[in-house]
Amino acid sequence: MKQPKWITDIDVTDVEVEGFWVARGWDPVARMKATSVIDTVAVESVIEAGGQSLIPIGGIAHAGARGISKVEVQVDDGDWVEAALRAPLSGTTWVIWRYDWPFTPGRHSFTVRCFEGDGAAQIVDQRGAHPSGATGLHTVRRSI
Repeated sequence: MKQPKWITDIDVTDVEVEGFWVARGWDPVARMKATSVIDTVAVESVIEAGGQSLIPIGGIAHAGARGISKVEVQVDDGDWVEAALRAPLSGTTWVIWRYDWPFTPGRHSFTVRCFEGDGAAQIVDQRGAHPSGATGLHTVRRSI
């Protein structure tokens, strides 16, 4: 049905039959939603550049074969700032991103969002995985 690991038998029919997961209420299309994640706020890897301390923040973004055109990071409730993207290994692999944040001490909130290859923004509304894939923005909080 979706991402089979192996096929042990096939039934041929002239009518549509719901697959295992669709019969349990999951989306029949199963199109992956654009998603981005913060994997690290690398406080142990401070970079000194131009008299400023920068902390690397990084993670991954993915939108299936639609690709990723941009990733942005928001610190606390500030402006969205574009992150640097590493070229993906293929058109369907995760994109690794990085933002070198100008460090300020305190408790901070870091949020990430991505944009698909055509510029469509990641869905902001928080929803669980059932029935058609999780959505929402990923946020981490750190005391630095």
